[in-house]
Amino acid sequence: MAETEFSASGFGAPDCGTAEFSARDVRIQRWARSLTRAGQVMVKDGRIILLTSNGREIASAPVTAVRAGRPWFPAADAAVARINGVRYRLTMGQRNRRPGGSAPVRGFLEALRNAAGRHD
Repeated sequence: MAETEFSASGFGAPDCGTAEFSARDVRIQRWARSLTRAGQVMVKDGRIILLTSNGREIASAPVTAVRAGRPWFPAADAAVARINGVRYRLTMGQRNRRPGGSAPVRGFLEALRNAAGRHD
């Protein structure tokens, strides 16, 4: 299966270079409502971008305006992010997960912290 190129408003050409963090096949929920089961989360140039499986932007914001962390219930593969006042649950690593492999949630949270530090 070929990967589609990332394209979102404000980022110019479809080839956007290297992102600080990128995860595909992410289930994105606006709390109880599922928006996509195969979306994408990117942290690039001090912004977070949530995309549907076909590349349509769900939400984006500067990382300094985003609050994110792990949910209070035990879910190693999930993160909760508040973007533009809306809470999203991001479940990463659903597909192509190796047995015993870790989900990319830790990398996502670290990328947000690092990007916020560079773009204050």
